[in-house]
Amino acid sequence: MSPFHHNLYRTMKRTVSIVAVLTLLLMASNVSTMHAQSWLDKAKKTLKDVTKAPVGGFTEADAAAALKEALVQGTSNGSAALSAVDGYFGNPKVKIPFPQDAQKIESTLRKVGLGSKVDEAVLSINRAAEKAAVEAKPIFVSAIQKMTITDAIAIVKGSDSAGTSYLRRSTSPALYAAMLPVISKALESVNATQYWSSLMNSYNKIPFVEKINPDLPAYTTEKALGGLFVMIVEEELRIRTNPMARTTELLKKVFSK
Repeated sequence: MSPFHHNLYRTMKRTVSIVAVLTLLLMASNVSTMHAQSWLDKAKKTLKDVTKAPVGGFTEADAAAALKEALVQGTSNGSAALSAVDGYFGNPKVKIPFPQDAQKIESTLRKVGLGSKVDEAVLSINRAAEKAAVEAKPIFVSAIQKMTITDAIAIVKGSDSAGTSYLRRSTSPALYAAMLPVISKALESVNATQYWSSLMNSYNKIPFVEKINPDLPAYTTEKALGGLFVMIVEEELRIRTNPMARTTELLKKVFSK
C-alpha cells in the first residue's frame, strides 16, 4: 500500500472509531432518537469529508491532475522525438523494417543485386512515419483531458505502464484513422511508394515467385503507432521514477510521494 493510501486508511479508520464512540455515548445518555440521529448524520458527513481532504500533502484530485500532466508531457515528448529526422530510422527500438510478410521479397531482391533499392525503400518508409508522428499529439491530449478521476486514480495505483496502456486502449482507433492518410501522403512525398512499386515490380518479374504486394500505408501506420507507444511508455516510466523528469510543482508533489 502506498503512503498516500496508507494515511487515508488510517484517517478513515480513526473517524469510523469516533462515529462508533459517539453513537454509544448518545445511547448511554438516553438522548432522544431524533437528536442522536442528528449527531450521527454529522459524524457520517465528517467521515465523507475526510476522504476528500488532503492526505500526505495532496488530494486525489491533485493525483489525477498530476497524472494528466505526466501523460501530456510524455506523449508530447514521445511524438516530438519521433517526428524529428531519424526519429524512427535512427532508433533501433522503433525503426520500421521491411514488412514481415515481405521478408522473402527482401532476401530475394538482395540476392539479385537490388539491396540498395531495398535500403532506399526502408529509409523512405521511416521518413514517412516521422512526418506523421506529429499528428498523434492532439489526439492523445484530447483523450487525456477526457480521463475521469476514477480512471486516473486506477492508473496511479497501476503498473508503471498503466497510463500508456490506457492511452493505447482509448486512442488506437482514432490514431490509426488520423495517421493513415497522413502516412499515405508522406509515403508519396518521400518517394516511398515509388520505391515500393519498383521493388514489387522487380520481384514479381522473377520467374517462379509468388506474386505479392503488401499494403504499404497500412503496414507503415501500424508500425508507426507501435513505435509511438514504445516511446510513450519510456516517458511514463521516466516521470514515475526519475525526479529530474518532473518539470512542474504538481508532478514533484505527487510523484515524490
